[in-house]
Amino acid sequence: MSVFVHERGLCESDEVGDGTRVWAFAHVMPGARIGSGCNVCDGAFVESGAVLGDRVTVKNNVLVWDKVVVEDDVFLGPNAVFTNDFRPRAAVKKGPEEFLGTTVRSGATIGANATVVCGVDVGRNAFVGAGTVVTRDVPAHAVVVGNPARQIGWACTCGERLGDDLVCPACERRYERDAGEGLVEVAA
Repeated sequence: MSVFVHERGLCESDEVGDGTRVWAFAHVMPGARIGSGCNVCDGAFVESGAVLGDRVTVKNNVLVWDKVVVEDDVFLGPNAVFTNDFRPRAAVKKGPEEFLGTTVRSGATIGANATVVCGVDVGRNAFVGAGTVVTRDVPAHAVVVGNPARQIGWACTCGERLGDDLVCPACERRYERDAGEGLVEVAA
């Protein structure tokens, strides 16, 4: 396998895994780390210091800045954006050591036009709805929407909404609450 870069894409990083595709007008800066089997769509930007795990989908016009870590199997919807400076000012120049990190855990979905403010952790298999503004941590498997984000339910690993019994109507996985206020799957 190899890395595919569209003739109108720009991939300056030498840390890109096999099978990753970088499409037209996408820009991956030197020092960005991208895993295997990723899809970086048109107009996306991945800054130096950003990390994408394996099999991450980065849809059109997504902005991933320094200190953002996206784990494996994450979906970043069109026009989703991250921040890395909680108090930006044009006249105040800051170095990367002053930026705040953000982590999106494995299997999470960030919906179209969502904004994830720096310094938060989006939990494993969480689902951030389209247009949501995330200003604080999102528990594992939580479904959040709105500005600011508020939890409206729970999501299965397969993406289906869970009922009050925390059993998936599609795949029948069962969950229970964990000490971190998220959900964990219960062995069958």
